Amino acid sequence: CTVIFTRLATRDLHKPISILFCNLAVSDLFTSFSGFWISMLFITDPDITIFGSKDTLAPYALYTTSILSTIYNLVSIGVERYLAVAESMRTRFRVARNHSIAVVFINWVLAFFLGCLPLMGWNCLHAERSVSVLYSPFCVDYLIFIAIPNVAVAFVVPLFTYLRIIIILRKRKLRMQASGQATGTCKSAESQVARTSISIWLLALVSYAPFFAGVIFDATNQRCHAELYPGVYIFRNCTAMLITLTCLGNPLLYTLRLRALGAKLKALRCLSAKRA
Repeated sequence: CTVIFTRLATRDLHKPISILFCNLAVSDLFTSFSGFWISMLFITDPDITIFGSKDTLAPYALYTTSILSTIYNLVSIGVERYLAVAESMRTRFRVARNHSIAVVFINWVLAFFLGCLPLMGWNCLHAERSVSVLYSPFCVDYLIFIAIPNVAVAFVVPLFTYLRIIIILRKRKLRMQASGQATGTCKSAESQVARTSISIWLLALVSYAPFFAGVIFDATNQRCHAELYPGVYIFRNCTAMLITLTCLGNPLLYTLRLRALGAKLKALRCLSAKRA
């Protein structure tokens, strides 16, 4: 909420990238809200969050939707940052506010559609043969359909975009060194992007890899709930806590250092324009 209010109240932050940052904060807010909803259900009746029921479909669907929206926002931010420092300076101006708003809309439509498929009937409330042990009443095939492509997107696309940004900054630094210009700003921007990108990728890895491992466990496991209690549910709770912790990690990574990083990238573009 602090990130959202700060960006809405500061005119200097009303930029296309700020729309994506606000949307990321909204996704984190929905993740926290749905996680709190599931926690209250567990306090009142622990069995329904273990064995699954109609009461858990809505909060689980909202939780899945929020996670998917967060993943799509992370990918969108990485692509926007790549376009901001692309080799062609004209690429920077192709990302307008209308484009960011369209990306936000598409992200939420896709996230709601995929996350709410269990509410539309793709659940295992009456089919215990393919029910997920960890995430009842979701079906194992639904979890595989959701987890494999989205986890791959969350790992591969940000890794590619931020590596490309680092490569572009390094090439510009070498060109500036060859022309005898100062490279302090370029070197500082390169190190800052490298630290931030590594932190982003590691946060995604720590947050979503356990969930992916749980889906693989569900797909290969044939035992019932009673045989796996309580150890496997402790693992499930830890997985949910790791995902929820991204709600704190995302503002720290994307908001606190955004102005400094933006100033460095702006100075780098100015130096590149003067050289041209």
